[in-house]
Amino acid sequence: MRRIRTAAAIMIFLLVALSAAGCGGGKESGAGDGKIHVIATFYPLYDFASKIGGEHVHVDNLVPAGVEPHDWSPKPREMAAIADAQVFVYNGLGLEGWVDDFLRGLDNESELVVVEASQGIEPIAGDVDGEAAEEVHFEHEHELDQEHEHENEHAHENELDHENEHAHDHDHRALDPHVWLSPLRAKQMAANIRDGLIQADPQHKDDYEANYAQLSSELERLHQEFEETLSSAPKRQIVTSHHAYGYLSRDYGLEQLAVLGINPESEPTPQAMKRVIQFIQEHDVRYILFDQLESSKLAETMARESGVETLPFHSLEVLTEEQEKNGEDYFSMMRKNMETLAIALQ
Repeated sequence: MRRIRTAAAIMIFLLVALSAAGCGGGKESGAGDGKIHVIATFYPLYDFASKIGGEHVHVDNLVPAGVEPHDWSPKPREMAAIADAQVFVYNGLGLEGWVDDFLRGLDNESELVVVEASQGIEPIAGDVDGEAAEEVHFEHEHELDQEHEHENEHAHENELDHENEHAHDHDHRALDPHVWLSPLRAKQMAANIRDGLIQADPQHKDDYEANYAQLSSELERLHQEFEETLSSAPKRQIVTSHHAYGYLSRDYGLEQLAVLGINPESEPTPQAMKRVIQFIQEHDVRYILFDQLESSKLAETMARESGVETLPFHSLEVLTEEQEKNGEDYFSMMRKNMETLAIALQ
C-alpha cells in the first residue's frame, strides 16, 4: 500500500464527474457523514471492507450487480470517485486491467490509500483465452498445513513480483486472479484490507483489528468446513466452465479441468472440448460446474456430448440482484459452492 497524489488528469475526471452527477456508476458515496470512503472494485473486496470497516466506513462496490468484472472498466465519473476516496481496494493479478493506467497517473503525495488485496499471495498461472482446456492439479501436501499455521498476517509487506517467471510459459499464460475463492487466501486479502483501513484511519485501529479478528475467525471456520467436506470425498477431479478455481484446487487437493481460460468470454477450441470429454470419461466425472454469470449453453452442450449433468457454481465476482435482496454474502455463497463440490466429487 502507498499514499499517492492525484495528477492533473484526475482534475479532469473530477470536472467530468461534476457535470455528470446523477448518471451511471455504482452506489453513491457517503461524503459528509464523517465516515471513511472506501471504493472496492468488485464484490468480495466490498464485502470484506464493509465487515472490517464496520460503522466507520462507507464502502462503494464499483461493478454493478450481475455484471462480469473481467472486461468491465470504469467511466470518468467512477475514476473521479476513486481519486476522491480515502481508500481504494483492488484485487490485482491482472483482474482489473485498467488499474495500472489509473495508478500511473498519480504521484506520491496524495492521501489516497491503495490496497492491492492479493499482495503477499503466491500466484499461479492459467490459460487466458481458452485455446486449450486448462488442467490444474495440486497435491494436498503437508506443507500447506505448516504454511497455514505459521502464516504471517503482515506478509503483504513483502513485495510480490508480478513478473513471476512461471506466469509467462507461453503467449496465452497469465496470472490467475481468483484468489478469493480459497478461504485461506481470502484471509490474507482481509488482512491487507484491514491494514489499509488502519493506515487511512489510525484512530479507529482497535475497531478495525477487532472486526478483522472476527472475520478471520469466520474464514478459518469456513476453511475447516471445506477441509472436512472435501477430505472425505471419493473423487478429486472437477470440470469447470472457466478457469476460476485454481487456488481452491491448490488448497484442497483437487484437480480442475477448465473448459475456458481465465476470461469467461473466451471460446474453447474443438481440441479443448475433446480433451474435456476424455477427462470426464477417464475420471468418471458426473457433473460440469458452470458459473452463474456465464451462459449455461456451453456447459449443457458439453454435458450432452459426454453424458453428464451440470451444476451451478459461483465465482463470487458479483452477486445477482436477487442474491443481494436475499441477504447473501461471501460466506453463504461459498458454502453453496462447498455443497456443490460435495455432490460433484461423489
